[in-house]
Amino acid sequence: MTATAPVAQPKMSHREIMQALTGLLMGMFVSILAGTVVSSSLPVIVSDLDGGQTAFTWVVTATLLATTISTPIWGKLADLGNRKLLLQLALAMFVLASAAAGFAQNTEFLIAMRVVQGLAGGGMGALSQIVMADILSPRERGKYMGLFGAVMAVGTVGGPLIGGFITDTINWRWNFFVALPFAVVAILLIQRTLHLPAYAKRKVTIDYLGIMLLSSGVALLLIWLSMGGSQFDWNSSTSYLMAGGSVVLLSLFVLTEFKAPEPLLNLQLFKNRTFTFAVIASLAVGVSMFGTSVFLSQYMIMARGATATQAGLMTFPMMAGLLVVSTIAGALITRFGKWKAFVVTGSILQVIGLFLLGTIHYDTDFVLVGVYMFILGAGVGLVMQNMVLVVQNAVPVKELGVASSAVNFFRTLGGTAGTAGLGALLAINIPNMIADRQSDLAKAMAALGDKAAEVSAQLASGSLPTISTLPEPVRVIFESVYGDGVAALFAVAAPISLITVVAVCLLPNQKLRTQTAVERHQEGEGQAPVPAPIAENPEGLEARHAEGTVLTEAPAIHEGDNEKKPGSPAGA
Repeated sequence: MTATAPVAQPKMSHREIMQALTGLLMGMFVSILAGTVVSSSLPVIVSDLDGGQTAFTWVVTATLLATTISTPIWGKLADLGNRKLLLQLALAMFVLASAAAGFAQNTEFLIAMRVVQGLAGGGMGALSQIVMADILSPRERGKYMGLFGAVMAVGTVGGPLIGGFITDTINWRWNFFVALPFAVVAILLIQRTLHLPAYAKRKVTIDYLGIMLLSSGVALLLIWLSMGGSQFDWNSSTSYLMAGGSVVLLSLFVLTEFKAPEPLLNLQLFKNRTFTFAVIASLAVGVSMFGTSVFLSQYMIMARGATATQAGLMTFPMMAGLLVVSTIAGALITRFGKWKAFVVTGSILQVIGLFLLGTIHYDTDFVLVGVYMFILGAGVGLVMQNMVLVVQNAVPVKELGVASSAVNFFRTLGGTAGTAGLGALLAINIPNMIADRQSDLAKAMAALGDKAAEVSAQLASGSLPTISTLPEPVRVIFESVYGDGVAALFAVAAPISLITVVAVCLLPNQKLRTQTAVERHQEGEGQAPVPAPIAENPEGLEARHAEGTVLTEAPAIHEGDNEKKPGSPAGA
């Protein structure tokens, strides 16, 4: 396979940057919307396709698995190939998979298309941040963070609302069609407005064995975490085989990466303190971001009697905190060039927000719950938005794609593990808490008279009860149990988030660069091959950089330069 190295070109103007960001933002919106728009209508979709609980689980899990696995692969391809083309390819994959999913006649085909959507989503999420580094320096990027926060908030909160409305008024199949116009427009905008440097080809080796080992190892790990405790017992031979198999595959992956000429994940990056502590922080942030958002929705439905659509709207304070605070902080980072104080503050707010949410009950004033969610969202926004920024600022430009996608990968992995672990804890606690309230429940059932048998049958079915349909005395008991049960999860997540505080405090406080990735390439950082005169005199190269001389064009990387150098006689 051939890869590419950038060739010098004029710096993009502010207007050109904004035009290119429009396409990137739309691509990100499509990626987020794909994951959230079906969340409120999944019960209807699976029921209409005659699927069971297993199919319901896999419709959700398949996309998450594919996104997690594909993220580092897209990142490595971004370091080897044409990033603009890869981004358009990811969007095209999404368009085709979404259109096909809308015509699904059974859950098996729907799950397969959701896998392809996840693969494309991993590309759009990773590549958009990598391309941002090409056109924006770390110092400039802060003032644009608000735009990305707004897209995340609208996609996360608006997705379930749009999906619920479409399902109720038109048909669930249109959930898969609604994002298609945005994806097509994003492809056209990126083609027209995103101007990355011309590229010259170079030969590379794809780490196929590393891709296979990482994909199978992570897939087995995530399936074990997602289905353990529900599809099989944690303490079972199936559980031990899956966990052990995952450990073996991932160990083989690590050994492979030490020997691969073009490793999928360059393990030498872990010698970089910024990268290592950013990965640790991202794992913990994943628990806070993904885990709490899932269980906040369950709190709204099970403890506050909200519908799925209302639950999405009721979690808006968290997204508002993420958007508002990260926007203000981003502008200040760009203005003053200081980032660490904001990240440390965010990690502390994250702990405070989780601790406060650990104190809520089913009847806590919703304004107070909203304030707690806002604090948590502000903390997550300050940390999550800046982890990729500081890593891109600290790693060699030739490893930019791998390093950027690794942060996203470990954040998603942490979120999946956290969601599964907290979910397993909730599944253990709820029956125990209901048993503790058995006497109160017996009194409430006795007061129902003739309706008692019907309610008992509903509760004994083994499925989650629809809280809003339960008679009041029974409903209050279940609301109280689920309110306290979900709050206990936040109390558990709070000390875990202390890992984030420690990790970000240990991050080296490096000065933000004022060069884009393209400009760093053009100055010779990571460029291959280097022009012969400079290669023969590395001291001269260092001296020229020290004096501020900018290498704006490297003749040796242009196609055809091996045959003819500038200024040489024809045929020389």
